[in-house]
Amino acid sequence: MAFNNKTKKASPTFQANLCTTLFFVVLFAIPAFFLLHTPTTTSICTNLTGGSSNKPWSGDLRAAEFAWNRLDFSDDHGHPQPLVSLKIAVFSRKWPVGTVPGGMERHAHTLHTALSRRGHRVHVFTSPVPGGAGVPVPSENAGSGDPHLHFHEGEPGRWRYNKAWEQFEEENAREPFDVVHSESVALPHYVARKIPNLAVSWHGIALESLQSDIYQDLALRPDHEPISPAFNRSVQGVIPKVLNEIRFFKYYAHHVAISDSCGEMLRDVYQIPTKRVHVILNGVDENDFGDDPKIGRSFRSKIGVPSNATLVLGVAGRLVKDKGHPLLFQAFSDIFAKHSDVYLVVAGSGPWEQRYRDLGPHVIVLGSMSPSQLRAFYNSIDIFLNPTLRPQGLDLTLMEAMMSGKPVMASRFPSIKGTVVVDAEFGFMFAPNAQSLTETIDGAVKEGPARLAQRGRACRKYAASMFAARKMALAYERLFLCIKNDTFCIYT
Repeated sequence: MAFNNKTKKASPTFQANLCTTLFFVVLFAIPAFFLLHTPTTTSICTNLTGGSSNKPWSGDLRAAEFAWNRLDFSDDHGHPQPLVSLKIAVFSRKWPVGTVPGGMERHAHTLHTALSRRGHRVHVFTSPVPGGAGVPVPSENAGSGDPHLHFHEGEPGRWRYNKAWEQFEEENAREPFDVVHSESVALPHYVARKIPNLAVSWHGIALESLQSDIYQDLALRPDHEPISPAFNRSVQGVIPKVLNEIRFFKYYAHHVAISDSCGEMLRDVYQIPTKRVHVILNGVDENDFGDDPKIGRSFRSKIGVPSNATLVLGVAGRLVKDKGHPLLFQAFSDIFAKHSDVYLVVAGSGPWEQRYRDLGPHVIVLGSMSPSQLRAFYNSIDIFLNPTLRPQGLDLTLMEAMMSGKPVMASRFPSIKGTVVVDAEFGFMFAPNAQSLTETIDGAVKEGPARLAQRGRACRKYAASMFAARKMALAYERLFLCIKNDTFCIYT
């Protein structure tokens, strides 16, 4: 009896050791996994973009393990609209109506507005907005080139998939949808498993959160300090979430990864068959973001950057811990001691906003900005900085900055290195710690604005070829056509 009772309850020491073991497995095994896979992705990308092999790719698109943005899906014979018009259902937790949208909402709006304007009938099922109603946009608006918006009933901003599903079923009964698109888990797996023509775009997964927690903890802890019990509990709690995702992801028919490394993660860790994983990079509207020196000079003067500034760096997005702001805050505190004429412009809001203000006049905090305001922001800086601590993240801000003709400085993670900063000419990468970031900023200061502008021109050229909204929309269009009819899956 004593033996049986003892085996039923694990000792606290055993639990702590188990959690610590899992921590180090994740810490060392996952980076090693990415290091092993990065060369393969780079080789494929090089061949497709005119590197060592000029042979064009052809075959079944479902077998492609690289980003579809690298292929040419332009219309045959100059047709402005697709030869086949699709009826597309979109489930998105939020839709940017009258608000400053987050990254996922901006992606959904850019993509599906582009598809709608190409002649597809796009119906968006989303949460209500202040002053909105739980009814679709009237059909007479169909010719405007914008999606039909269906706001379900309830509290503004609160997503209720069951209410949205009821609206979907009503519309689907009138005329079946050709394809259904879910932005992340807007549709839970137990609903999605019923839909064979569904594609889900992953903007974040639990394994990413686990990795991010690790990097955040390492970034804040001095060397050799023991792992805190709170962190052990956090890691212990998120591991079951990762396991659950691996179990239920298989119920989604098609998976869209927004970076090359995310595609590898879905295939190799989440065990999704290759032909159900499709890499399509996010895109940004080339009409919203472009090289505009005049508006940049005007904006720089307006926000108070002096004409004798030696270098102006910019950062944009939510000012929260997992976006790397503890690193940037510490790095800039150190940079000011060496370079008195370097300025940082911060576009965004969040918990770190006041801390940046406390750094003094060399940091200009602008708060949240709309896409139209961001155009001026990007053009006013010399280099864009993204210190993210999310290893699978692929922020739209990097693409917007490059489209605006600016070089970038970003955390050295596989998602960024393998998809965005694929050439050293595009900017700088640093290890996710304050010391590495400080040294990297110091290197950019020494290069100076003229050299950075040269890098920016290379960024603009690459971004236009890979991150344009039209490229993204054509790739999604081809995927949706492929889901409807296998003949569209063959690329020649």
